[in-house]
Amino acid sequence: MEHLRPIERRMQHMRDQGLAVNEIAKRIGHSPSHTRRMFEWMKIPRVRPAIKRTPRPIEARVLAMRAAGETHERVAERLRRGPNFVRQVEGLAHFRLGIELLDKSHPGGAE
Repeated sequence: MEHLRPIERRMQHMRDQGLAVNEIAKRIGHSPSHTRRMFEWMKIPRVRPAIKRTPRPIEARVLAMRAAGETHERVAERLRRGPNFVRQVEGLAHFRLGIELLDKSHPGGAE
């Protein structure tokens, strides 16, 4: 069930509880025929797009300015944002870099 979208997981859970297709359709707001098609589509395996783990441009810019010694307040002023936004962006950038580093150091990880 990892490849399923949230609505599909919910539908599968209702089916596992023994609900009829008509009742599931009513609960999710679709027609019974559409619900049946969705159950058929759920059988088709999906390939997820690669998750972008490298810092986005704003994150890279914030990291560069912070590395140059700028304060959160000064970076926020230059980007016309608040200091808390800058802290949040900086934290997310560090998180993405950490995940990327872990992926590359793990055997079989992304190269």
